[in-house]
Order: sequence, then structure tokens, then C-alpha cells
Amino acid sequence: MTSAAVADTPANLPTRPTGRLVAWVVLVLALAGLSYAGRYLLDGEEIKDPLYRWSTAVGALIQYGFMLILIVAIAHGLDRRLLGLRMPDRRRRAAGLAVAAFATIIVVSAILSQFLDAGDEQGLVPKSWDSTKAAPFIANAIVVAIVAPFVEELLYRGLGYGLLTQFISVIPAIVLTGLAFGLGHGLVLGLPVLAFFGITLAWLRWQTGSVYPGMVVHGTFNALALVLVVLK
Repeated sequence: MTSAAVADTPANLPTRPTGRLVAWVVLVLALAGLSYAGRYLLDGEEIKDPLYRWSTAVGALIQYGFMLILIVAIAHGLDRRLLGLRMPDRRRRAAGLAVAAFATIIVVSAILSQFLDAGDEQGLVPKSWDSTKAAPFIANAIVVAIVAPFVEELLYRGLGYGLLTQFISVIPAIVLTGLAFGLGHGLVLGLPVLAFFGITLAWLRWQTGSVYPGMVVHGTFNALALVLVVLK
């Protein structure tokens, strides 16, 4: 086990945070259930090009704000190291690992997308650029590239990984948080791509002892997808 991994699991907690782990599990299961229900069970007209709508940005901000409140409530009083809220000790190494993780995600996503197109299933990214709707697109881009990565990394690779490693070893914790992240998006065909994405970022969290590199990789990946839309 690396020194970073040791730092991820501080032993200064008086008891194992069982109640907090249960709360986290309930939260991620609820998010997954709502995502799948909203996509496949509830009858409703599919919104075309949601990133060109102001309502998408407002709704997402409300959702992520509520998620952040619950994360803070569950994490209140925990060691910041347990949550990964610390800069990596070896920043150059962390930067190199982040670049490697980003490259791996790009390559694997490109391969898997030939068979399992998560983008089409999610229906979030528009097919082409519409300059007349630049303002709401920029608002949504801020949410997608900054707000979402911050909250999701804090939920899965911060709180989730930190709590799970108090009960199980690192590798199962990496896999479970990756699967939870994938399920949280409510996709079927896209689940393998998203789960791999989450597992890779959980591995990065383990190796660096910090959620910050994962936030950067996550945000850069999302931003790249949006830039490609503008360049079409």
C-alpha cells in the first residue's frame, strides 16, 4: 500500500462511522433510483438539446446544491484527509497520474463508445452548435464543467471512498464507488463507460490521497465534450 493510501484512512476516528456510511449508501442509491426512474419509468416528453435551455442550468444547480448540503451534513466533523480535501504531497507525481488517468479515460471511452454510445443515450450534449443560444449554453457549461465535477467527486471519491475504506480494503472501495458513480447517471448502455470513468478517478484518489486531481480530470473531460460541440 502506498503512503498516499495510508493517508486516506486516518486511524484517529473513535469508532467506525457506520451511520455515516449507511447515510451515504442511502443517498447514492436514492440518486441512482431517481435517475433511472426519471429516464425509463416516468412518462414525459424528452427535452431536445437541454444544454440550450436556461431551465436545465437552474434545475442542475438546485440538484447539486441539495446534494452538497447532504454531503456536508453526512461529512460534518470528519477528518479532511478522510474526504480527500487536501493537496497531494507529491504534486508533480499527482499531475502526471492525472494526465495518465485522463488519457486512459479518453482512449477507453472512445473504444467503448463504438459499441455503447453513452452520449446518445444520455442525450445531454447537442449534435451541433447554435450561436443564438450561446448564453444558456455557457451557463450549462459552467455547471457541467465546474459544479458537477466538484460535487460528484466530493460525493463519490471524497466521502464515499473515505467511508468505505474504513470498512473494506482499497480495491473494493475503488470498484464500488466507480459503480455507484455510473449508476447515479441512470444509463444502461453507458454504464460500463461511466463505471470505468469512476473507477479510474477513484484509483487517482487512492494514489494521490486527494480529490482535487480527480476534480480537474473530471472537469476537463466534461469541458472537452462541450468544446467539441462548439467546434462542429
